[in-house]
Amino acid sequence: MTENEPSMEPVKGANTADRLAPRDPARYDRRFAARAAGIKSSAMRDLMSLTERPEIITLAGGLPDTDSFPQEVFDEVWHAIGRDHRASALQYGPTEGLLELREMICGIMAEGGAVAQPDGIIVTAGGQQAIDLSVRTFVDPGDVVLAEGPTYPGAVPSFSTYEARVLHIPLDDDGMRVDLLEERIEELAAEEIRPKLIYTIPNFHNPGGVTMSLERRRRLVRIAHEHEILVVEDNPYGQIRFEGEPLPTLWELDAGAGWVIHLSTFSKILAPGLRVGWAAAPAPVLRKMNLGKQAADLGTGTMNQRFIVEYLRRFDWREHVARLNGIYRSRRDAMLRALEEEFPADAHWTRPRGGLFVWATLPNYIDTTELLARAIERHQVAFVPGRGAFLDGRGRNSLRINYSYANEATISEGVERIGAAIDEMVELQKLLGGGT
Repeated sequence: MTENEPSMEPVKGANTADRLAPRDPARYDRRFAARAAGIKSSAMRDLMSLTERPEIITLAGGLPDTDSFPQEVFDEVWHAIGRDHRASALQYGPTEGLLELREMICGIMAEGGAVAQPDGIIVTAGGQQAIDLSVRTFVDPGDVVLAEGPTYPGAVPSFSTYEARVLHIPLDDDGMRVDLLEERIEELAAEEIRPKLIYTIPNFHNPGGVTMSLERRRRLVRIAHEHEILVVEDNPYGQIRFEGEPLPTLWELDAGAGWVIHLSTFSKILAPGLRVGWAAAPAPVLRKMNLGKQAADLGTGTMNQRFIVEYLRRFDWREHVARLNGIYRSRRDAMLRALEEEFPADAHWTRPRGGLFVWATLPNYIDTTELLARAIERHQVAFVPGRGAFLDGRGRNSLRINYSYANEATISEGVERIGAAIDEMVELQKLLGGGT
């Protein structure tokens, strides 16, 4: 310790956190790694603490309905683990994940027409780690990543941590504007820049709520082949479908050419608390991701993997998902009705055919970050402001709202409260001489 660095001596009368805190927290600023300065927080994680406040209606986080998981199923699975697999469930496992689980994941992927082999799968600590490993494996500081705008708010910290230069490609009702993607790639080529990755959520986009059309999927894969750019296909919501027929994944359309990395998770089809996801990738990519995962956590929790294995042995996951989809469909419908009744006429929003989210856009003069502060303070309701889904400052008048967590009555009340906060901001704008 130098004379310029005061000690962390306890302060009499202070609470524990205050007593253990250094008196000069700025001492760490010059010691942080350079990349730490650019790390952005996930907008939705910032709001997670609100779920513990009973007075707050949260339409922010993408929380699945875990109340619908049957108690007797839960008890049976844990009993089987304790009876037959106690020692192995408590032990370290292989970094790539349990072989039984990887075989089962291949079966789940095959339900959507995607063929994979167990040695082409790595089990991750949720879908979030799969994203992080994908970015970590390929992106050096300053490398270009092309991603939809808006993009998944949870991917934002990974992009910023590894100092990617993210260029957003607009969305419309048919998903990523692949024509604009190709134009952007050609513009970059003229500058002798090759993007490292294309990151996309083709099914029931988070936060956009839209689905990429089959024509655009085919064109995107063709672009990846022609320009030799890897596509990271994030597919956590593919099974959460209310309407329409499933479309082939980009992994399937790639047909083994090796230009697509496919990511998914059990968070939406079973439970997020298990923290188990996966990545399917070409063998050379998987080897590098495996090394990155070793450095991060050695391997995904064996107990949680075993829970999923024993569940899938005994029960049909498709029946559980069908039950969830019935619940979510009713809640989506309740949200869309409430938006029609409570949001201003000049607002517009997506009408998802699956997934967990609606993306709404308000008049240009409303900043949804300011709206969120008003909504929480005055109306006890939360959502994700649109800026959290961009890395370039856009999204200021948009917001993401979730319908999977709250029941229909709470959703209606929550949207009504947001609508009241919007009305207050509209009236304020009129008083200031702007708006309509």
